[in-house]
Amino acid sequence: MSVQTETELELASRVLELARASAGPSADVDVSVNRVALALTRFANSYIHQNVADTTTGVQLRIHSEGRTTSASSTLVGTDALREMVERTVAAAKVSPLDPGWPGLIGPTPVLPSHDVDQAIIEASPADRASRVRDYIEAVEDLTAAGYFRTRYWITAYANSAGQAASGSCTEAALDAIAKTASLSDGVTRQASRRIADIDGAVHGARAAAKARAWDGAVEIEPGAYEVVLEPTAVADVLYCLGSYGFNGKLVNERQSFLEFGRQQMDASITLVDDGVSAFAAGLPFDSEGTPRSRLVLVENGVSRGAAYDRRSAAEAGIASNGFAEDGSASFGMSPNNIRLEPSPGSAPGEVEVEGPVSNSSVQALVAQVERGLLVTDHFYTRCLDPRRVVMTGLTRNGTWLIENGDIVRPVKNLRFTQSYSEALGPGNVLAIGGHAIALPYNYGPNSATAPGLRLAAWKFTGGSSG
Repeated sequence: MSVQTETELELASRVLELARASAGPSADVDVSVNRVALALTRFANSYIHQNVADTTTGVQLRIHSEGRTTSASSTLVGTDALREMVERTVAAAKVSPLDPGWPGLIGPTPVLPSHDVDQAIIEASPADRASRVRDYIEAVEDLTAAGYFRTRYWITAYANSAGQAASGSCTEAALDAIAKTASLSDGVTRQASRRIADIDGAVHGARAAAKARAWDGAVEIEPGAYEVVLEPTAVADVLYCLGSYGFNGKLVNERQSFLEFGRQQMDASITLVDDGVSAFAAGLPFDSEGTPRSRLVLVENGVSRGAAYDRRSAAEAGIASNGFAEDGSASFGMSPNNIRLEPSPGSAPGEVEVEGPVSNSSVQALVAQVERGLLVTDHFYTRCLDPRRVVMTGLTRNGTWLIENGDIVRPVKNLRFTQSYSEALGPGNVLAIGGHAIALPYNYGPNSATAPGLRLAAWKFTGGSSG
């Protein structure tokens, strides 16, 4: 069978057989195949300047033999290239250090079916993407637009010598763009979805333009602790960082995470889940070790319940893996792929158009509750200072405004913050959660953060534009 006509699972099975023949029947062997069709239309200065599309197939091979583990990967899938990769991996296994923590392979285990993939994404042409970019640019009117619109079709397969075999797929469309005024104030909008029809370029362009105009003439204010309303674009950063440093099973095992299961560590209004299999964000039904994924509760009504584990970290913790292995997870740990902050059940979930700085009526309702504080659109260049407490430093970006008595009174210049994300969501610190959540795009893998707006009692701003 030619490479062009075989499925991803057939390719994984072919590599598995080559490896078993070379490594011997006593070796543990597993193979993961990922085929990604990515198309990107990029624009700047209000015109499209780049359209790229490619399909890449990656094969990952892992062999555990005589107590030693090694792995290799390749984007070449011809028979000779695969045979060479197998031979190289078998040879490396003989001289690799002993691996006493090898958790073994998963046996035959059913996985949930993939989401219905969006055929419109699979078949999207450059003209289809360009039409949404055009809608965005026309909606910003006399402002300058820049950003990208992308489509991605991800197919994955897994096979191992213990009998597990699975395949799955997902689709994603994403928009990330800004509108900029002549004075260089700007507004941003982002959205990801597994259906291309969910993303309306005209709606996003109008929002970005309204935010950009409202940020014009920003003034500097004194840093300090402020009550804040974080837009979903800023909340997504909070969720990603909490996922990487807090809900990372490897760091939990090493006591480098703030998590203490069963304890009330966050406000009772906070429920965090990882859900790429039943929610509207794109996700795959199993990980690179063939472990099925399902909806995972991380925090339930403020109580810490779970974290992301691969087979190695789960074995160390004395539990079962919940499906978060990926390339490099043995070294760097693992984090939720599709983390979601559940919106407030008591708020109207509908997204209503509003003018000005806020992105939707759900965020507007949060702003109306604030006596004095700041509305923050986005975080930029966040870096971790203390992984255990998830203390991050970064800058506000793409629009910040002062709120007084429930009204937005003036735009303010960017501020630097230094804040523990876990403590910001602690008991009593979460004043309200918006009722409308959107999925925000992530650049690596079929990952996302789904976030509503968030009103917090205090956020520590440690510097202004002048220092």
